[in-house]
Order: sequence, then structure tokens, then C-alpha cells
Amino acid sequence: MHIVSWNVNGLRACLRKGGGEWLAGCGADVICLQETRAMPEQVDLELPGYTAHWNPAQKPGYSGVAMWTRQEPVSVIQGMDIVELDTEGRVLTLELDDCHVVTVYTPNSQRELARLDYRQNRWDPEFLSYVQGLDRKKPVVFCGDLNVSHKEIDLANPKSNRRNAGFTDEERASFDLILAGGFVDSFREFETGGGHYSWWSNRKGVRERNVGWRLDYVLVSDKLRPRLEAAAIHPEVMGSDHCPVSVTLAR
Repeated sequence: MHIVSWNVNGLRACLRKGGGEWLAGCGADVICLQETRAMPEQVDLELPGYTAHWNPAQKPGYSGVAMWTRQEPVSVIQGMDIVELDTEGRVLTLELDDCHVVTVYTPNSQRELARLDYRQNRWDPEFLSYVQGLDRKKPVVFCGDLNVSHKEIDLANPKSNRRNAGFTDEERASFDLILAGGFVDSFREFETGGGHYSWWSNRKGVRERNVGWRLDYVLVSDKLRPRLEAAAIHPEVMGSDHCPVSVTLAR
């Protein structure tokens, strides 16, 4: 099973930049998108053979996630069933025959770390509890923009970004708790070196010089580790300030 995840930074804008052609040809069984920033009726994206599922934010033009799947899901869950956390359209779950696939767009801690307390004390623990609950029923693959670089090798300039959103001790500790809580960073099962990033500033020349951050992940339940066949980051794919990431699991 091949799963692709991409923060498209506005799906309509991404499609205008050619992202739809890549999505149509990526060969994924499940496509997970974040930051769609659109309602379904606003998007012209035909992917033959797939069914689409959406969880847009209540606020127009903000956040939002969506998934396309070849397999008809057993069930579809929008959000985490926590009213105060579900209005921004950040989580969507498809229950498939043998696993759950979750797409997630983790809140950014923002400038001056204005949202770090919300992130650390509300979002991160509730999301981990949510995926652990799913895992007790069926194994879980969750993927998306987690808005954190876990280790120093996961961003180009760790020293100058200490205490910046995405590289605080608190956010990194929350990622440690995910790994301790029964999940595996699939990319790090295959690649232990640095220089592999999934987001770059739009400032001129930054992406060309690969001055980036690894913010996008595919994590899998420990029990799925034996099925991991490949995990990749696709920096050559344009259309967003993020690039896609992917994982392949043996069936």
C-alpha cells in the first residue's frame, strides 16, 4: 500500500501550479492533503479511480484536510470528537480493512510562540491519545505537516532557530512522546542522515540552496514496522512551499 502526504498550502493554488498532474500520476493508494484552504465545491480536481473525503475548516480559506482513496473506507471520521479542537479542520481518518489512515495538520506555534501553550497542553496530548485509541482497534498510519523538526539534522540551521516555532524544546519533546507512545518515524527507518527537508521559505534562492526544515512525516504503529518497505521525501515536486512525503507498506 502506497500512501502520499502533502501540505499543498492552498489546494486551488497548488493545482494552478501543476500539482494536480503530480497527484494524478503518483500511483498512491491513499492521498492525504493538508492546508487545503477550500471547500470541496471550490476545487476542480478529478482523480479517476479515487473517492474524495474532506474535513474543511469552519473559517473560509483556512486550514483544512482531505483524502483520496482507491479503497472504499469502512468508515470516515472528521476530527477527533473534541468540539474546541475540531473547528479548524485539522484531522481526517479513514478506516480501511486492515488499518486506519489519518491525515493531520498540526497547529503552528506561531510568531512569539503565541500558540505554543495550546499546542503543548491541548493539541499534542489529545492527538496522541486519539491515534493511540485508534491503534487499539487497528494499526494506524498518520501523516501530515506536524509543524516540528524533531532533531537538529531535521533543519538546516538548528542553532539560529532554537526557540522559534517548529524547533522549541516543548514541540520536540511532544514528538518524543509520539515515538514513545507506540509509533515509528518511517523516514528514519531508512535514512539516518541530514539534509532531507520538506519545507522551504519562499524567499528567493532558499529552496535552491536546500535551506529547509523537515516538518512533514509519515508515522506508523510499531506493529506495522515489519511491513515498511520504503519511505521518501520528494523535494523535486513543486506547487507548494512543502513537498510530498510517502510511505510504502507491504500488503
